[in-house]
Amino acid sequence: MLDLLELQKEFIVKHLKAGDACADFTMGNGHDTEFLSKRVGESGHVWAFDIQKQALESTAANLKAALCPENYTLILDSHHNAKNYIDRPIKAGMFNLGWLPGGDKSITTLRETTLPAIQSAISMLAPNGVVTVAIYPGHAEGDAEGKLVEEYLATLPRWHVCATQIRILNSPTSPYFHVIETK
Repeated sequence: MLDLLELQKEFIVKHLKAGDACADFTMGNGHDTEFLSKRVGESGHVWAFDIQKQALESTAANLKAALCPENYTLILDSHHNAKNYIDRPIKAGMFNLGWLPGGDKSITTLRETTLPAIQSAISMLAPNGVVTVAIYPGHAEGDAEGKLVEEYLATLPRWHVCATQIRILNSPTSPYFHVIETK
């Protein structure tokens, strides 16, 4: 069976190398932050965002346990404020929308901040950069977020970016993701 969350990392690997700058726009428990940290190595940098202190604490512990280089900045703030922290173009960004695994399911990413965050992430991309956005349509806000993101990405000029959707067609509530690549 296809693992969509692992597949999105393959798109990241094609664009991201040691020494690059990148961002995990939805830190969660830090699994994507760990992946990015190890990919860019000691000479690269990762900014990771979440609005929940529990996510920051869990991520810090996970990064330490995984022996990641100290090449990250963990930020307790919304992803739509990323431009206030990231001081250079990024080669990759990851969004894993929804709620904090193991956390309070009433706290989710929201359309009001997700769309501006994605727009900001795309604007910060270096040439030949990539952003992935994992969508979870199994709950009302996730479904609405997915539709909003898809509508927005469909409007982007294809001569500047390529926006792709990867989805399991016969499982409508399964997670899916978008890949946005700069040319």
